[in-house]
Amino acid sequence: MQRGESGRYDVTIIGGERIHAFIPAPLPPKSSLVLDGSLQQTLESAVLALGRLDGVATLLPDETLFLYAYVRKEAVLSSQIEGTQSSLSDLLLFELDEAPGVPLDDVREVSNYVAALEHGLRRLRENFPLSNRLIREIHGVLLSGGRGSTKAPGEFRLSQNWIGGTRPGNALFVPPPHTAVPDCMMSFENFLHAETDGMPALLRSGLAHVQFETIHPFLDGNGRVGRLLITLLLCHAGVLRQPLLYLSLYFKQHREIYYDLLNHVRLTGDWEAWLAFFLEGVKLTAEGAVSTAQRLSRMFQDDRDRIESASGRRTGSTLRVHDALKAQPILSLPLARRDTKLSFQTTASAMELLVEHGIAREITGKRRDRLFVYEQYLSILNEGTEAS
Repeated sequence: MQRGESGRYDVTIIGGERIHAFIPAPLPPKSSLVLDGSLQQTLESAVLALGRLDGVATLLPDETLFLYAYVRKEAVLSSQIEGTQSSLSDLLLFELDEAPGVPLDDVREVSNYVAALEHGLRRLRENFPLSNRLIREIHGVLLSGGRGSTKAPGEFRLSQNWIGGTRPGNALFVPPPHTAVPDCMMSFENFLHAETDGMPALLRSGLAHVQFETIHPFLDGNGRVGRLLITLLLCHAGVLRQPLLYLSLYFKQHREIYYDLLNHVRLTGDWEAWLAFFLEGVKLTAEGAVSTAQRLSRMFQDDRDRIESASGRRTGSTLRVHDALKAQPILSLPLARRDTKLSFQTTASAMELLVEHGIAREITGKRRDRLFVYEQYLSILNEGTEAS
């Protein structure tokens, strides 16, 4: 639906150039959203897919295992969109205090993303409101180390930023002047809290994502915070009990369409075109997460059956080491020993049995300080994180 531009331009002079900075109108759109048959059906399909995703977690033998892995996969994907080269294996090695295969700044950014998400969820569970203060806190954690640590972590920007190009004068898009950011973010917070307007949480999260990306309130990290907000909004609204929905893979796979639609909303006010794309992404992502959870559950059970049928007297200890690998897919023997409470000799013997069964693989080639990977598990998690 064509409504005209979804905001106004503020004309300023920066570096001797005339700059048109875009200031979005407050949400919701002045003209009501038009949920025609197709968009309504897409919304209903997305809601159903989210319901199945929320339900499948309760069927997993250990929901926390899936969360641990899935949050880290999202952290890798969201950071890749911003240009890091870090992989899931790099992150897991970093968390073990082992050397990753990429620059430390890359993997530190990914690790900070995990910490930022966990901070946001912890605050929501403490009944802290989803507010500008919480958004700034999350941003502070996200930029607490690495390349962004000099770009005002936890603070709204006090200078002009831009997207694309080398300066505001040749940028693809110029967000609001920094003087307009406080008012824009106050209106944004009001929209997040307007829970009595009857708007479904999924539509609210879709509109909020565009608005946040348009305001671009920070000097760095806006994309990552904007993607985090989708999940936090759905958890805050009670649509998801656990943070299991992440759209970074969908956005990465449809990057050009994603950026085109963000700009299309600004130029035309056609929120419905964006929502159709967003809701389709929610549906596909939720279905993919359900499929992944089911595959992992089957794989864990198949491997357990294999251990029980072929390990003899060592079955009990081997299952305990298998459980340790499920919790941490890259693992050293000292950590496996700590987690299982077994002797070092028993732990090493059980790990060797997992290697014989084709479940684990040693990845250092060394005789000391060896590391073992749960190969098929990591392979499933890595799907979609390949560099593109």
